Amino acid sequence: MKKSINEVEIWDQFRSGDQKAFATLYSHFVQPLYTYCMGITSDKDLIKDCLHDLFVEIWKNHASLGPTTSVKFYLMASIKRKIVRQLETQLKNLNHHDSYQYQFMEDMPSPERQLIMVEEERMSHTSMYKSLEKLSKRQREAITLKYFKNLDTDQISEQMNINPQSVYNLLFGALRVMKDHMSKKEYAF
Repeated sequence: MKKSINEVEIWDQFRSGDQKAFATLYSHFVQPLYTYCMGITSDKDLIKDCLHDLFVEIWKNHASLGPTTSVKFYLMASIKRKIVRQLETQLKNLNHHDSYQYQFMEDMPSPERQLIMVEEERMSHTSMYKSLEKLSKRQREAITLKYFKNLDTDQISEQMNINPQSVYNLLFGALRVMKDHMSKKEYAF
């Protein structure tokens, strides 16, 4: 059985900076506070963290703490506030996480839709490459330089040794041929 202490007297000694009084308060109240917290939450790690934080904070602020007629009730009220704040923070984080996860899942296409999208993309690439085969050598070269090598019109003009207007004409003609070919392929499916 624990020895009875004069908690008000020890509290006042602790407030004046007495480390022995602080150790006495800790050893006398930590277990009852732990048991009290178990009535609030069953999260033992949270309780231990909050108790640790509480005792660290009261030691840091010992000089600014006021007198009390019941150290036990003061500590119980303090630990309860700390636990409730932590639980509210956890709940907010959980709600935010659930909301984000729900939003993410809602925006994600179904596995079937993903397969369809992959197949459509594959067919589109195949159709595009087949339409490239329908181009003349010069049109294919202009398209390759413009869209695969990301050169601007002046650079293409210089590389192909033609004027910029001829580059525009080649690109326009090539895109028209590709569009016509790809449109015919779409209707074929």
